[in-house]
Amino acid sequence: MGHTASNKDDLLKRVKRIAGQIQAVERALESDADCAKTLHLVAATRGAINGLMDEIIEDHAREHVASPTLSDEERNKGVEELLEAIRRYSK
Repeated sequence: MGHTASNKDDLLKRVKRIAGQIQAVERALESDADCAKTLHLVAATRGAINGLMDEIIEDHAREHVASPTLSDEERNKGVEELLEAIRRYSK
């Protein structure tokens, strides 16, 4: 995914925040934290992952589906890759 290079630092910051959120969930489970608190941590983590996924999907769509410089073959490949990711994501 070479086109993410321009956005690489922002994406990595998001991933590191998500890793921190996952660690918070782990600590909550290890310390037998209140289930409501743990649910909020998991929900926040899911939201962060969804946001990351949305951004990468949008980047992929713009670069590998909508770009006017693509051939029909490249565009079709981009669509198939996008659909496969969406199918896996929505399960």
